[in-house]
Amino acid sequence: MNISIPNILDQIIASIPLFKPELTLIIGFIVCIFTALFMEKRWKNSTFTACMVTLVFSLYYLVDQLSTTGTGFSGMWLVDMLSTYARLVIISSTLIIAIFLQQRHSKNNGDVYSILLAATLGMHVLSSTSHWLMAFIGIEMVSIASYILVGYFSQNKIQSEAAMKYVLFGSVCAAVMLYGLSLVYGLTGNLDFQSAEHLQGLMDAPEAVITLALLFVFAGIGFKLSFVPFHVWSPDVYQGAPTAITAFLSTIPKIGAIILFARLYQSWSSTAFYFSELSTWFIMVVAIVTMLVGNLAALRQQDVKRMMAYSSIGHTGLLLMAVFAYQDAFSYLLFYIVAYVIMNLATFIFIDQLEQQTESTSLLSYAGMGKKMPMLFTAFTLVAVSLIGIPPTVGFVAKLMVFTSTFSVFQSSGNTGILLLLVVGALTSVISLFFYFKIPLYAFLRDSGKESYERKRSSVVLLIIAYLLTATIILFGIFPNWMMLMLS
Repeated sequence: MNISIPNILDQIIASIPLFKPELTLIIGFIVCIFTALFMEKRWKNSTFTACMVTLVFSLYYLVDQLSTTGTGFSGMWLVDMLSTYARLVIISSTLIIAIFLQQRHSKNNGDVYSILLAATLGMHVLSSTSHWLMAFIGIEMVSIASYILVGYFSQNKIQSEAAMKYVLFGSVCAAVMLYGLSLVYGLTGNLDFQSAEHLQGLMDAPEAVITLALLFVFAGIGFKLSFVPFHVWSPDVYQGAPTAITAFLSTIPKIGAIILFARLYQSWSSTAFYFSELSTWFIMVVAIVTMLVGNLAALRQQDVKRMMAYSSIGHTGLLLMAVFAYQDAFSYLLFYIVAYVIMNLATFIFIDQLEQQTESTSLLSYAGMGKKMPMLFTAFTLVAVSLIGIPPTVGFVAKLMVFTSTFSVFQSSGNTGILLLLVVGALTSVISLFFYFKIPLYAFLRDSGKESYERKRSSVVLLIIAYLLTATIILFGIFPNWMMLMLS
């Protein structure tokens, strides 16, 4: 095959308009490194300012892409409504995380913002590709950035151990995934999982070998989504990492991974590829086990961050269920993603504020604090109600949409496994009530036993963001059509 360099250059130049948000992130990444090295000592928060400006410009270019669809870089880059909205959620969430980091770790953290931008770029890649090589690059960009973020603020043995576990487990999953991709490429000669050549190559390949190869590939995706059995790293890492980093890990990387997974499942589900049916059962079994393990393990936790780690695992099962909803309309999947991100970010900001007051993340430290911080705990309780899925919150509407759409799939297919998935989803939502309600139980109904209480200074900016997120949870719970109109 003749490869013409001028043609390749023309293709790259023609693709640049579709790559403007990511090009902005790349330029911002370089600028943040420069400011961290040379300007941070003279101009405090210069790197944070550069990071925020970069994110705002990237957000602007994404809004400009809302009416744009197309492919670039020889079909390796996809721009459609799903990728654009997913990247909008990623950028908006990263803005909040950047403010979270600046408020909580204001000293000697200039390098963190460049790492945060690199992770954001990796998530954009995951959201905007159907090419396995690009997906692997995206996963590794997010993973390596996450390793650095977890270890960057390590101040004790527990935090260092959490970072080390994360790196070791992630490295093994990456190696396994890359080996699986090498097998897939050897069997198909093509790495675009939406192309006819790739699907034909999968159908012609020996079933045993291709099944093994794809299971290896799912190891990498499973690591980012932290579904069972690839969840073992998350409780220790979530508990050991600073709360701002935990907020990042529990929300944003999952957006890109679930979008990639949804694209993959959609491209397979309508073909004669034997694994398309097997992948349906794979998703159902993994979702059921993930929801059960996450929610049942969360019942036994007395540390709030560890409890939220298992809660995040349980919600991953619901995100996998939302993949079924994607068959009808991507807006259902995005609605659940937006709801999940809003709820998790608000939760971790409240946890951080309380950690500053009590110097602990134990539930026991919340005892009796509801009377001393009524506004915070009332908002925290509303967020917990939304995480359970009780009206009138956005969490209830998101779960209702996913359950309704999944039930429609069951009615059309008659697959009993989907019915079992729905039953387990409803059951685990009830189970989650028992551990989420520990927060108001300790805050309002338990006595702290302390006569004096010294109120420490809180971050007003973070509290305002958390209260706004809580208001959004209620607003979109009462008026879900407002969000659906934005996503349609």
